[in-house]
Amino acid sequence: MATDKSEAKIIELMQQPERIRNIAIAAHIDHGKTTFSDNLLSGAGMISEELAGKQLALDFHEDEKERGITIDAANVSMVHEFEGKEYLINLIDTPGHVDFGGDVTRAMRAVDGCIVLVCAVEGIMPQTETVLRQALRERVKPVLFINKVDRLIREVKLTPEKMQERFVKVISEVNSLIKKIAEEEFGDKWRVNVQDGSVAFGSAFHKWALSVPFMQEKGISFKDIIEAYNDENEAWKELAHRAPLHQVVLNMVIKHHPNPIDAQKYRIEKIWPGDLNSKVGQDLLNCDKNGEPAFVCTKVVIDKNAGEIAAGRLFSGTLAQGDSVYMNLAKKKATLQQVSVYRGLRRIQLDKVYAGNIVGLVGLKGIDAGETVSKNEIEPFESLKHIFEPVVTKSIEPVRAVDLPKLVEVLRQVAKEYSGVKIEINEETGENLISGMGELHLEVIENRIKSEKGLEVKTGPPIVVYRETVTKASPTVEVRTPNGHNIFFFSIEPLEDFVFDAIERGELPEERLKKRAEQVRKKLAEIGVSTEEARQYREIYKGNVFEDRTRGIVLLGEVIDSIMDGWRLIVDAGPLAKEPLMKTKFILWDAKIHVDHMHRGPAQIYPAVRKAVHETMKLAGATMLEPVQTMRIEAPAEFMGALTSLISSKRGELLDVKQEGETTIVIAKIPVAEMIGWSNDLRSSTQGRAVSSLVDQQFQRVPRELQDNVIKKIRERKGLSENQ
Repeated sequence: MATDKSEAKIIELMQQPERIRNIAIAAHIDHGKTTFSDNLLSGAGMISEELAGKQLALDFHEDEKERGITIDAANVSMVHEFEGKEYLINLIDTPGHVDFGGDVTRAMRAVDGCIVLVCAVEGIMPQTETVLRQALRERVKPVLFINKVDRLIREVKLTPEKMQERFVKVISEVNSLIKKIAEEEFGDKWRVNVQDGSVAFGSAFHKWALSVPFMQEKGISFKDIIEAYNDENEAWKELAHRAPLHQVVLNMVIKHHPNPIDAQKYRIEKIWPGDLNSKVGQDLLNCDKNGEPAFVCTKVVIDKNAGEIAAGRLFSGTLAQGDSVYMNLAKKKATLQQVSVYRGLRRIQLDKVYAGNIVGLVGLKGIDAGETVSKNEIEPFESLKHIFEPVVTKSIEPVRAVDLPKLVEVLRQVAKEYSGVKIEINEETGENLISGMGELHLEVIENRIKSEKGLEVKTGPPIVVYRETVTKASPTVEVRTPNGHNIFFFSIEPLEDFVFDAIERGELPEERLKKRAEQVRKKLAEIGVSTEEARQYREIYKGNVFEDRTRGIVLLGEVIDSIMDGWRLIVDAGPLAKEPLMKTKFILWDAKIHVDHMHRGPAQIYPAVRKAVHETMKLAGATMLEPVQTMRIEAPAEFMGALTSLISSKRGELLDVKQEGETTIVIAKIPVAEMIGWSNDLRSSTQGRAVSSLVDQQFQRVPRELQDNVIKKIRERKGLSENQ
């Protein structure tokens, strides 16, 4: 079905996994990723050289070009020749803005290597660390590209020695992050190194790049670059021909990033929880194109003609048009109508796609990102866990009431297309809620609904998402089922920090412990939970734990699932203000259960569990937690006073202040509830000369003097009675 010569070449290389590199580009916002991607596409002959850096070929949406930021992750396949052999590079350009970090997490599942792009002038920024964390969590190997070197020469006017010092600083910071974040076995092995060529530097805007091996081969020095920029005849324009960016970078990718066969040997055990010794396990470890197909959807694209296209990575097997497949999470069958690869916006339809490639599948109606698709039922891949949770919510409704059914349909599509966005559709009350990382995130989604889905909508004021927790252990509480025939004894206590952190990092799966119970208990023992307590873990759900400490109760097996189902309902909506619970450990100590199953159905169990959680939480000092964001703010030194007073007016806490030349860098913690309208406030306090970025996000206790008011307002908003 492919047409031109390069497409035929792509099909040929798709079947040779040792010649494939699956890579992502990841960086802080405005460090030049999309311009960099354009250069790579231009080198592959996919866009004209003149337009490279201006076309923004991977920014498909109008709002991306207007705002100058990449909001979605975009896929493209291209061919590159290195040392006499041709290779297939499957590239994903990812967003740099933290609000769209969910797309970065998804992209990292599909790739084996990533190019971490750092601006030579700004250096390592908060989002650089976040994207690196997302890559290393998925065992994706980094290489480094230091961009905007032309600015060091023209604006900062650095000497060759000072320039090298700047590079060394960036490289050592990246390496210390890799050492800090990566698992032990990769911390040293994956350090980037100037001498071996896993570091390159250059200017994406001026289309040139260098690495030490390339400089040695071509006889180019730092001095030559500086002279080229100082030359009156604009000799720097020649650099793009002497040292083309795409050649240097893709050589680095081929040499330092693993092919799918090598990568899957160490990545599969991390991202697939099944039995590695099984037939499917071996197919995955070996990236076997003749094995059981296993495809993970990392992105759903809605196409006007084709409908839902599932883009993602095929880890094993071969898929062809017309194949009958099984969606393991949705538990339903489907037939593939088309299989394809991407070249930017163009999708090339193929007859077959093979293991080790990033591909697009059509025909999987109702698919969500994170779904595992195979021919026979298999253990699904680990769910995609984002680093930050959505913390700001808005209600959304159509301008015309008649459009309500269309809005519900559009919101379902939005939930698929945009990771990190949570949609709640309440068909009983007619209220629809959309949650995201911040105001910009929700604003972009709202604009997309209007411009791309053609639906006029209006949104309510931003609402902040809170959590409920306990401050101490409760005594054991006795509760009875409504019919009085069953008695349970429960208590609740705060979950240990080290367990909660392991859940947050994705080291402990959030699930009911059945098949993988042994594996999880082993992990619990490793992080410091006693062997006896690890055996009592029955479920981990949304950062909370359910433990069963009973002994020898014969009928417990008949009702334990109902007890945990009832517990999950309260975790989703706690007693204080119907906000989710967080960081709690709910313990079942004993039970007296009626022999007749008629007397112990869910209708009896749920109310008893609900009563138990409410009573134990009251005794355990129930409290509210609010989301707090750690921000890095940069502004000219003269605005230091204005920044300090702005932060304190928002209940903020100054963590660090440092001076770099004329710039002041402030690190501060600010409650999200106080950050509504933050960008406008910051702009007006600093005459528009400050920029801020998110470093971290966590939940902290609401100050005691504010708690009652916060609970009252949430209960009013939700239409709950005053008394809990």
